[in-house]
Amino acid sequence: MSDVLGWDAHERAVERLRASYDAIPAGSPVRLAKRTSNLFRARSGTGAPGLDVSGLGGVVAFDVHPDGTATADVQGMCTYEDLVDVTLPRGWIPPVVPQLRSITLGGAVTGLGIESTSFRNGLPHESVLEMDVLTGDGQLVTTRPGEELFDAFPNSYGSLGYATRLRIRLEKAPEYVDLRHLRFDDLDALAKTVDVVVETGEHDGVRVDGLDGVAFEPGESYLTLATWRDVPAGDAAVGTTTVTTSDYTGMQPYFRSIQERETDTLTTYDYLWRWDTDWFWCSGAFGLQNPHVRRLWPRRWRRSDVYHKLVGLETRFGVVARIDRRRGKPERERVIQDIEVPVDRTAEFVRWFDDAVGMRPVWLCPLRASRAWPSYPLEPGQTYVNIGFWGTVAIEPGAADGDKNRAVEAKVTELGGHKSLYSDAYYDRDTFNRLYGVDHLDAVKQRTDPDHRLTSLYDKAVRHR
Repeated sequence: MSDVLGWDAHERAVERLRASYDAIPAGSPVRLAKRTSNLFRARSGTGAPGLDVSGLGGVVAFDVHPDGTATADVQGMCTYEDLVDVTLPRGWIPPVVPQLRSITLGGAVTGLGIESTSFRNGLPHESVLEMDVLTGDGQLVTTRPGEELFDAFPNSYGSLGYATRLRIRLEKAPEYVDLRHLRFDDLDALAKTVDVVVETGEHDGVRVDGLDGVAFEPGESYLTLATWRDVPAGDAAVGTTTVTTSDYTGMQPYFRSIQERETDTLTTYDYLWRWDTDWFWCSGAFGLQNPHVRRLWPRRWRRSDVYHKLVGLETRFGVVARIDRRRGKPERERVIQDIEVPVDRTAEFVRWFDDAVGMRPVWLCPLRASRAWPSYPLEPGQTYVNIGFWGTVAIEPGAADGDKNRAVEAKVTELGGHKSLYSDAYYDRDTFNRLYGVDHLDAVKQRTDPDHRLTSLYDKAVRHR
């Protein structure tokens, strides 16, 4: 069982952070000094020293309260993997655990995150009870839901500051997760099923605790319905209950099991990280879906953060791109996005995407926001479906790099949806300001960062600064 850090260690780490802020010359831009990221957009480096976040990557405290609820105080740079390693052995998990191990809690809150429980628990920031934020003027501010800074923080991507501590509520963790994979030949039928499950919380009389899906090909899509299961303590004690579970960290990729099985059971730990081992299906770019290559690839390196580093090396050095050019292959556009559209427009978007972009599989994950958040204005109580697609497509003759992404942005806006900003964005400033509540964001930023030492959201997301 992983230990918590305690408040003394946290305070020392915060002191180092504040000292590093004070060491940055007045008027110079302020940014984190971090070696890793889950972003897929370039960022121009300044060469200037950044904020020291060493020691801000753990769980400060874990508490079970007299009313039976539990909370954790978590540092902003703590990964969900490390957070789960503390909470799960104690019988609790965060209400939403984004699907990649190396996503940090602070990153998920300031940059949004999503998973199969989002249809009932919303996005990660909706389970935050309070947080400490280092703002652009160097102040450490404790803020809570309903306060100006807190409400503007989700989807601000560091333009309002950096969370040093977040207190989150937890929910009881099951021992096992039972899965049902439902195949759909028709996307409209899939969307209607999503709508009903979100409204009722069940399917065929069985409770649904987690819900996501995959569209593999036109005419072949699946919803995966997850139901939490516990083994009764008495049965476990006398050994009368045996649970057989699958393990997708080995030779078989999880996403293929969706097509091959109607039911499955995973431990809670393996369910939380089922997508990480193969980075959904993107490990195929490294040959890892070839059994011969997979056997030679150490299991400890079958992780999304390893693949992300490899992609970063290719982005930096362009080895594969140079080889492709020598072979006469066309340049390729990176189309790596997560978007949300209303559930009743999901089929329309996926069909358009097939024609306009032509990339499968795509991930489907329903969500509902419990309230309005000004920097990512989803309609409260409206069911949306997150559609994730990650890959590259050939740039056709006469086309330019970015054309496909611009078309995606326009279509998503047309359908009343929104796009996450962890990857490349191409909006003009006026459109961006309207879609992401920038007027409100700027008003908050003027009060917390009057000298504009933190890069603005538009400059981060679109201008790569």
